[in-house]
Amino acid sequence: MTLSIGIIGLGFMGSDHVKRVAKRLNGARLGGVADLKQDLAEKYAKEYGAKVFANGMDLIDSPDIDAVMVVTRPHETHEKFVIHAIEVGKFVFCEKPLTLTAAGCQKIIDAEVKGGKRLVQVGFMRRYDPGYIEMKQAIDSHEYGEPLLIHATHRNTSVDETYDTSMSIIETAIHEADVLHWLLGEDYESGTTFLPKKQTKYTHSKLHDPQIITLDTKSGVHIDLEVFVNDQIGYDINCSVVCEDGIINLESPQITSVKTNKLRRQVKIPVDCTERFKTAYDHELQHWVDDVAQNKVTGPSSWDGLVAMVTCDALAKSRDNHAERVPIVLPANKPALYND
Repeated sequence: MTLSIGIIGLGFMGSDHVKRVAKRLNGARLGGVADLKQDLAEKYAKEYGAKVFANGMDLIDSPDIDAVMVVTRPHETHEKFVIHAIEVGKFVFCEKPLTLTAAGCQKIIDAEVKGGKRLVQVGFMRRYDPGYIEMKQAIDSHEYGEPLLIHATHRNTSVDETYDTSMSIIETAIHEADVLHWLLGEDYESGTTFLPKKQTKYTHSKLHDPQIITLDTKSGVHIDLEVFVNDQIGYDINCSVVCEDGIINLESPQITSVKTNKLRRQVKIPVDCTERFKTAYDHELQHWVDDVAQNKVTGPSSWDGLVAMVTCDALAKSRDNHAERVPIVLPANKPALYND
């Protein structure tokens, strides 16, 4: 069976996924596209032989579409499309964030629980990156003892003036909120966001850059994260897990070494996430397609989307309250649907 996939949203990430679905996935084809920019939808439809839909709801309702990808901006539109896909019984892949509020995530969870089946996968692609997978295997093996500390950085080359202070958490740090939770296999206890007085000259009036985040887990692992979105050097993702008997460092697969006269230097820092995590995106969506073909979904869940959003809400509260340490409190009863 070849899945007919419909994609809603054809911006930066959506256009990358269009090419992935149309050209690189096994067992899937691009069945349809929808975007507020009709000319953009028509461009990709013509290029890949897909159908153009007037809007996302029509795409979801179409009998020609087997499964749906929601890659829309602004992100507050995710909720309505994901819930409608659940209501009509279609599997849906939603790019992060699942919604912009914990309450919105809870509505999606309630819709899934009501239907009695997991239909949603959230686009936390780092779980599919070979480097992070090796790190998790090393942590889970306990070969190097218990994790004690994590030092991480999330750096982008630059951002435009539509990117503001709040987005450093909801757009950027949300990846670490998820992947570090997954790496350690435990919940967070509390978090802080500190805004250093000194800022880069490359920022603008609506963005405080860089920012420093800390998280502490239930068992006491301490995490520090630098979020710097105008670093001017590239898309620079780093993670170092300090354990009792060793340090596990994430290595970028994109870096090469060059030797010249009396010099040895590292070159080629990735430009953006689509370059650094190309393999992860490919594996993520191939895994999703393979799952859907078997009438199931096992990737990052709506509950994972909620965990990330509760974490981000706490970090935002800390930022707005002068780096106050804020508890990270999840709903008391995790539905059994998400215990697999």
